[in-house]
Amino acid sequence: MRFLFRAILLLVAAASLPAAAQVAPPVDPAIQIVRAETELLTINRGLDTRLSSDERSDLRARAVAAQQAAKSSASQLDEQLALVDARIAGLGPVAEGVTEAPEIQQQRKRLASERAIVDAAIKRGRLADVEAQQLIDEMDRSQAEQLNETLTTRIASPLAPTFWSDLLAAFPRDLRKVDRFLSQGADQIARHGHGGLPWQALLGMVLAFLLLFPLRLAARRLGQRHLIGSAPGHRIRRSVFALWRIVVGTIAPLLAATALVQGFRWAGLFPERWNDLTGGFVAATGFAAFTASLTGALLMRGQASWRIVPIGDETAAKIRPLTWILAGIAFASILVESFNKSVDVSRATIGAWQMVEALLHLLWIGAFLLVLGRMRAARAAREEQGDQPTGAGLAMVTLVTWALVILALLALALGYVSLSLFTARIVIWLGMVGGALYLLLGTADDAATLLFNRDSRLGVALVRSVGLRGSLVDQFGVLASGVLRLTLVLLALALMMQPFGGGEGIGSVFGRVATAAQGIDIGGVAISPGAILRAIVVLTIGLALVRAFMSWLEKRYLPATDLDGSAQNSASLVARYVGIALAIIWALASLGIGVERIALLLSALSVGIGFGLQAITQNFVSGLILLAERPIKIGDWVRVGTDEGDVKRISVRSTEITLADHSTLIVPNSELITKSVLNKTLSSPLGRIQIQFSVTLGTDIDTVLGIVQGTFAGESAVIEAPAPVAYIDSITDGRVFFNCFAHVGSPREVYRTRSRIFIELLRRFAKAGIDIGTAAQRLELAPGEHLSFTPPEASDPAP
Repeated sequence: MRFLFRAILLLVAAASLPAAAQVAPPVDPAIQIVRAETELLTINRGLDTRLSSDERSDLRARAVAAQQAAKSSASQLDEQLALVDARIAGLGPVAEGVTEAPEIQQQRKRLASERAIVDAAIKRGRLADVEAQQLIDEMDRSQAEQLNETLTTRIASPLAPTFWSDLLAAFPRDLRKVDRFLSQGADQIARHGHGGLPWQALLGMVLAFLLLFPLRLAARRLGQRHLIGSAPGHRIRRSVFALWRIVVGTIAPLLAATALVQGFRWAGLFPERWNDLTGGFVAATGFAAFTASLTGALLMRGQASWRIVPIGDETAAKIRPLTWILAGIAFASILVESFNKSVDVSRATIGAWQMVEALLHLLWIGAFLLVLGRMRAARAAREEQGDQPTGAGLAMVTLVTWALVILALLALALGYVSLSLFTARIVIWLGMVGGALYLLLGTADDAATLLFNRDSRLGVALVRSVGLRGSLVDQFGVLASGVLRLTLVLLALALMMQPFGGGEGIGSVFGRVATAAQGIDIGGVAISPGAILRAIVVLTIGLALVRAFMSWLEKRYLPATDLDGSAQNSASLVARYVGIALAIIWALASLGIGVERIALLLSALSVGIGFGLQAITQNFVSGLILLAERPIKIGDWVRVGTDEGDVKRISVRSTEITLADHSTLIVPNSELITKSVLNKTLSSPLGRIQIQFSVTLGTDIDTVLGIVQGTFAGESAVIEAPAPVAYIDSITDGRVFFNCFAHVGSPREVYRTRSRIFIELLRRFAKAGIDIGTAAQRLELAPGEHLSFTPPEASDPAP
């Protein structure tokens, strides 16, 4: 049950590495490789002896550190080798029949010798990397084999008389060992504490009491009051308070136990042989405190408004006592294990204690599952809706847990005590890691989405100062939450795998992260997190420069030119795309991908682009043609098919046209290039009005023309040049057909102006008694025939 503290120590060690690296002076890479080789040789020799689990873990950590040092040094030497090669290439090849100057010959020899030395060091570094990985794999396999051997070890079954007879046979010797162990401690206390408890021990006891009770409770209340008064949201308040309860509830008892033990040690009351026992006491106190505080933060009994887990008050009240029992079992397990190790009791006694410990854990798990099952059955009987129903995932977890409990009990009955204890510990360990992960995932999501929110202080500052859109700030918060949650899940998986010997759990994760940080070679290009981060920074700077240039171009330079709005838009679009392309090329170059590699990649993808992205490529090229030739400009009034409207935007892929009903028609640029498009404002911005009507043959033509010209003259939208005209189009069927034209300032004014002119003409013709219209029709109704319309003959008079 010490997995948590080993993980914390590994985390602290990993966090301290960068600080140490900053303080340490730079070391020659070749010297680092030599040191790594020496360290690996020492580790290899150490594996020839019998090692404990802690010693093997220490050797593995040293091997990982040596591997990282060798790999880092080899990478640095690669850069030196590239510089030497560049200098050699600068000298050029030796020409045949030409004797070089002595200085040049010395330079060649010196550079060749230097290159050989650097190349040899690089090869040694890579070889050390391979050897270190082999040692790490060997230690991982050894640990897994040792775990497998321990789990498959079988002793006499607790149901068999042999088990108890062996225990009774070893009992007298173990009792004498215990008596001698306790006597040593009593004698030590009697020698140093004959005049009463020393002040160091009293100080330790006082500090332990203060830390365990007043300070712990005060810190919890202080954190809650601070969150209520200053935390911005209800969700983040609950998450942070739950974590605060865990931190305070774990650190305060751990510090109290440490202060108590150190006080007695400083007073000389504990013999050196008790160090394992006192260390086990501190570890047992810390783990038990973590167990109690974690379950308390999840349940929040008596504080339903602060509870994160979706359970009811009844469930929390019934489960909370079981969590205290679990904390007590964990404390007793670690403490008794340390006591047995310190006393060096017999294997029979160790097996008996492991049997008791496994039985206690399994009974607790069974009791916990029974309590949950009864509460679910009671809720189902009462049809309560206070708690959320049990999902399929939780039901499957419950079923698997019951199966593990039954298998562990069978293993215990058959004598596989270590396997039974391991199974029980794993079930509880996975539950605790899962509970901690649940809290951390919620806290990470709440913190990230709250910090990077368009309405938060940071979000408002980013929007106002940097010019980011609010949606981008929200998206970054969601992405940050996803990255944090993924990291937490990976760390949790590493902690879950640690009891199985999975490469030292979280230590292996940090080792693999450090290995990945060195990068991988893809086609001669080193891809690493650092290089990717550098490329992202370069791309961000490049896009920022493009944005600043575009702002200057659109606000300062283009308005000062004689270009119209459409030409300015075309120039702006071309400049923007060129700038973005240059920024991307700059970022790829910082990643180590040169222009020649980009050209090679594009040529390799040209066939796929030609077939798979043919339509997109066609639209892109058509967009460039539109921007260059400008047959259609922004603000033009065009007709595409049966749709007619204003051109509002031209991009490299499509053109947006706003129709009369305020909808937007998006037309691919290839349609505007390959098909017929009517542009009513390309050569002239004017619009033409056409009025057609007819009058009877006997009507005064001069009067009609006067009315038409007067109507045109009275309409303010009709322009004087070109002047309005009226023509007699034809004389047919006893009527005179007129075709009249006038012009307005824009095609957009044609429809409404023509409507006003029609209204005014109808009024004036009616006032003058002039009949306008089309050819008349006559209605005939013959006997026995259906009703029909017959157009009049040319000689028939109008009705």
